[in-house]
Amino acid sequence: MPRVVEMTRAREGGPLRLALPRGALWTETLDALDRIGIDTAGLRSDSRSLVFESGGLTLVTMRPSDVPTYVEAGAADLGITGKDVLLEQRDRIVYEVLDLRYGACRMVLAGRAGDSALDEDERRLGAMRIATKYPRVAERHFEETGRRAEVIEVKGSVELAPLSGLADGIVDLVATGRTLADNGLEVREEIATSTARLIANRVSHKLRAAEVDDLVERLRPEGRPAPGREAEEAG
Repeated sequence: MPRVVEMTRAREGGPLRLALPRGALWTETLDALDRIGIDTAGLRSDSRSLVFESGGLTLVTMRPSDVPTYVEAGAADLGITGKDVLLEQRDRIVYEVLDLRYGACRMVLAGRAGDSALDEDERRLGAMRIATKYPRVAERHFEETGRRAEVIEVKGSVELAPLSGLADGIVDLVATGRTLADNGLEVREEIATSTARLIANRVSHKLRAAEVDDLVERLRPEGRPAPGREAEEAG
């Protein structure tokens, strides 16, 4: 059974600290840990604790968007989050060491089904109004495709924006597309694909190489070849 522990600032020695994402990736992340012999019963319980010890690791639970912050700062040696988070936080200096190949989603541009507002506003006004939780991804996409867009950041249900007239379209993450369809929206363009990724702190990746590599190999999805020890900066 995982033991609840108090989290401390980054330090040398001790168990590796692994940041885990609550939310959409939570269950599949715990399943991945179970498969390599790390007991996640405590994390699946009703406990409100945020830090656990299990399988020789310190497991720290947080929002997916916070994982790169903790890993970059060294408060976690490694972390699991979605590629969508890494694309939005390209300024975070962390190493992306493994595609875990679960939690597959698409980042898309969507608008009202059968509505030409996206095209009309770009032609008539020179810019589209786009609502999104991913303003940097959206801005970069339109810049790279040579279009102008007024990007409006929202925190809640982004599908509401075109329905209420706040925006002509949205940039959002979709899995099955059912939520879009239920709200009368349709995909117009695919911007990127996203799966769960394992990221590492640069210092931990170097100074604790053997431990990091061991966990990477244990978590590696079946059938994925093991490359050399190269790691790329996320984003």
